[in-house]
Amino acid sequence: MGIKILGIDIGSTQICAMMVEHDPRSNNSVKIIGMGTIKSQGLKKGSITNIELASNSIKSVVSDVVRVAGTKFDKVIVSISGKDAKNIDCKDVINIPEKEVTIKQIERAISSAEYKVKIPHDYEILHTLPYNFKVDEQDNIEDPLGMNGTRLEVQAHIIAVQKSAITNLRKAIEKAGLKADNIVLSGYASAISTLNEDEKSLGTVLIDLGGSSCDMVIHSGNSIRFNDFLPVGSLNITTDISTVLHTPPAVAEEVKIKYGTLKAKSNELIVLPDLGDENSSREVDISVIINVIYMRVEEALMILATMLSKSGYKDYASAGIVLTGGMAKLEGLKELATAIFDNMPVRIAKPREFESSIDVFKDPSNSCAIGLCLYGAGYFTPYEIDSERKLRYKDEIVLKPNPFVSIKEFDDNMEKSGLSANSNSYDELKSEPKTKVELDLKIDDISDKGDLKSNSDLDRVNPISKFVNYLKNLF
Repeated sequence: MGIKILGIDIGSTQICAMMVEHDPRSNNSVKIIGMGTIKSQGLKKGSITNIELASNSIKSVVSDVVRVAGTKFDKVIVSISGKDAKNIDCKDVINIPEKEVTIKQIERAISSAEYKVKIPHDYEILHTLPYNFKVDEQDNIEDPLGMNGTRLEVQAHIIAVQKSAITNLRKAIEKAGLKADNIVLSGYASAISTLNEDEKSLGTVLIDLGGSSCDMVIHSGNSIRFNDFLPVGSLNITTDISTVLHTPPAVAEEVKIKYGTLKAKSNELIVLPDLGDENSSREVDISVIINVIYMRVEEALMILATMLSKSGYKDYASAGIVLTGGMAKLEGLKELATAIFDNMPVRIAKPREFESSIDVFKDPSNSCAIGLCLYGAGYFTPYEIDSERKLRYKDEIVLKPNPFVSIKEFDDNMEKSGLSANSNSYDELKSEPKTKVELDLKIDDISDKGDLKSNSDLDRVNPISKFVNYLKNLF
């Protein structure tokens, strides 16, 4: 059995939760086994405005997903909007005493680059994403692991989010009876599920057109280089229709879904009830509805095009624009976007397809939720320091905590090996190493502190040596 990953896309108009089963030992390693959506409460324009209402919505949709999947989950990955996010670039150089780049040194280089920049005191680092490595004088290295050299330089993009936004999100999640293993920028998650390797390599602008906001990320090479946020979405179209046609919002939403298009149609009249008077109605030409939709979408795309131009990264997007999200389902969007974005290539993207017991891939509004699950399964940038300040690595094996050894068995083996449960070395080894990489790092740390200094030391301390080898063999 694989690990069960729950992805929760917390949007301002709806919350979408999805559960996948991931088996890292299988080529076809991800399968969707449950999904649910619910109208959001306690959220507005990408921010939590009522923790109690938001947590109730989260709890309700997660209960639905668990019921559909018929199983519990092992990991929880949650999205956060780019509303309060900042772009910060950083770089640093470290020496390589061993003359060969290891995982530990890559982590040290990224962490050192973080410390070189000043993060506003009311902000917290969400992602640190390296986009370029340099070993000695060799630049533009995709993966420095195992390369020989004396100096390692890294350039990275930091995504920092307001502390209050992250704290409120964690509170809402915890109040729903959950604990987030990772918090991921929603635009980043959508990019994971929609962009192909060519688009990542050439550089692409990914825009998730959501219910009440649009998240923009520019992905170039190995990493996100820029992110931005627009507090406008398909809900604004509903409001415009309701206002212009003086009809209830619920009716306006139905009209948008049924007649939502950016292409002109032959004249046709429909009957709409008047706002505030259920017994009164009037006829409206569909062309009026289409014009209202067109003007709002055109305005949003023009603002997004201006944001892209001002970002300074437009030239990085050789592969063009990729649009996803609920509003991307509008007929004629591709043609309008192509004109507004100076004839750049435009693609309407659905989430990538893989095994599923339910049909979810045809709807672009599921891109973020699927991306969150893929993130939890290890589909992220080659290297990253995540929201929990841990190094993520493209080849790490994403497993349940101690998948082969239970905590009790772990404790029993420690005692049999003669290592006290009160020792510092034991505490460090016991801290749930999830991958062989992390395990090696923990063993290296123990060696650095003088607990286990050399192979001869390990030979002399037979119980510890045996148990360390036992742990390594497991992974």
